[in-house]
Amino acid sequence: MVEHQNGIAQATSGQSKPDCHVCSVKGSEAYIELPIVRTTEELRTTVGKFMAIMAGTRELLGVVTEVSLKTPHTVSGPELKAIARVDLVGEISRDETGRQRFRRGVGAYPAIHDRARIINSEQLRLIFRGNKSTFAEIGRLHNDTSVPAYVDVENLVTKHFAVLGSTGVGKSSGLAVILRQVIRTWRELRVLILDHHNEYGSVFGDQANLVGAKNLRLPFWLFNFEEFSDVLYAGKPPVPAEQDILSELIPLAKTQYLNRRQSAERPSALRKVEPRQSGFTADTPAPYLMQDLLALIDERMGKLENRSSRMTHHRLIGRIETLKNDPRYAFMFANATVGGDTMATILTELFRLEANGRPVTVIQLASLPIEVVDAVVCVISRLAFDFGMWSDGAMPLLLVCEEAHRFAAADPSVGFLPSKSALSRIAKEGRKYGVYLGLVTQRPAELDATIISQCNTLFAMRMANERDQALLKSAVSDATANLVDFVPSLGTGEVIGFGEGMPLPVQFVFNRLSEELLPRSEAAAALPRDLNPGSRREFVNAVVERWRGSIMSHDQSAPPQEPAAVDTGSDGHVRTSAGAAEDKISRALQMARREYLGR
Repeated sequence: MVEHQNGIAQATSGQSKPDCHVCSVKGSEAYIELPIVRTTEELRTTVGKFMAIMAGTRELLGVVTEVSLKTPHTVSGPELKAIARVDLVGEISRDETGRQRFRRGVGAYPAIHDRARIINSEQLRLIFRGNKSTFAEIGRLHNDTSVPAYVDVENLVTKHFAVLGSTGVGKSSGLAVILRQVIRTWRELRVLILDHHNEYGSVFGDQANLVGAKNLRLPFWLFNFEEFSDVLYAGKPPVPAEQDILSELIPLAKTQYLNRRQSAERPSALRKVEPRQSGFTADTPAPYLMQDLLALIDERMGKLENRSSRMTHHRLIGRIETLKNDPRYAFMFANATVGGDTMATILTELFRLEANGRPVTVIQLASLPIEVVDAVVCVISRLAFDFGMWSDGAMPLLLVCEEAHRFAAADPSVGFLPSKSALSRIAKEGRKYGVYLGLVTQRPAELDATIISQCNTLFAMRMANERDQALLKSAVSDATANLVDFVPSLGTGEVIGFGEGMPLPVQFVFNRLSEELLPRSEAAAALPRDLNPGSRREFVNAVVERWRGSIMSHDQSAPPQEPAAVDTGSDGHVRTSAGAAEDKISRALQMARREYLGR
């Protein structure tokens, strides 16, 4: 084994040198005097190593956060000494059966001249593995790669967690490692990921249901009044006069739909529900027809004599019609009331509530119009909490939010306030109803402080921004705050874990996933380098067709005087020009993906 000239000697397992002892104690910090001699790499004391201090019948555990040379005028004798600052984080004591047990926190404090020693690999394995069935391996210790790094899945999920770090440090890969172990350990848990960049499509294989613009079903009537207004006005301030009209007529449209359904189910029923007796409000998640709402607005407009009021109604009708006919919003309006009241079916599909179903749902937000993403995040978060509350937490759900600083900003003037309120409600009250939160952000300083303070486990990856580091330091306990000083120098994939989900605060490296399981954006692959100029032009033309087709109604995708161009695919089905364009782009990107993976 390689020796180092400047190592600091420590005792091997079961031994303690009398000259390795406590020389000062300050709160949760202890300072240990050590001799400087030749030593092996395993016993070399430096920052990040763990040490044990004998304090009566207990062994106190701490992490070395600073090592310095003792000043010459304080050294008695010819031998040089060093001082190690140790932050106390836990203790080992014996239970009534005589077995050693580790627990976080300390019940006693060291005294001057208490003996100290470094903790070897075997003892670290015992501490980090524990004896709980909910422990799962997610990496290896940075200072000793022979020791696995474990998380307590139960504490990690039920007390919320956050993954923090700058762009490109491996947050997505780290989160993928964590979630794969979570669903393997806690099989009853359902996981819903708000995937802002469409990165997690390949991470979970056949255990995940991918939901994007093509197969998302989120009818407009599931949106509460504030969420629907945000979609209707594309995130801009709503018009108060138009809002007054909607808040009055939406409950009437819901009552009309209820009466129509009751008449169809019970033709003999003569009595209809009056609007005031229905109990519906603009926020009630009950179905109604958009044409009923438009007819009510038009009927009211016809009774008005004031031209200004008529124009207000007319503009509102135009605004709703424009939104309804935009194919990008088909997930809200297409077949919204087919099958009647489908709320139970939608919740089952969205949150994977069926028995023995795929445990993960990935909502691919990048496939949705940018104007509606805030409202969609808000609706899904609110539905998750409400379902947990009204089911008394019978079906535990973990909601994971990528780019959390966008949806729950610290600045009240940034973003959509209801989405922040929905996430905040889960953070503060969700654990009572079996709804848990996982956050991922590259700018923790821009994330709402109340929400991040509810995350009892933090995974801190490299961050250079001082504001982000300051927030992290304020979020962890005083006993481990010195570990934050390591954050700017962490390598890619390296992380410091703090909090309830970790046996001890520790620096470790996430396990490496196989290439096909790594998160990556579905749009990240470039075209093959050897693609000929003609094929490149054809690809660009296909992109233009796809671009135009995405924001045109299906019956307007070709001029009236010209039939839409068709193409017969390899499967024999006839496709429109927009469909053929989609196929060309898909084939080109599949070639690029294969070439990327081959490299």
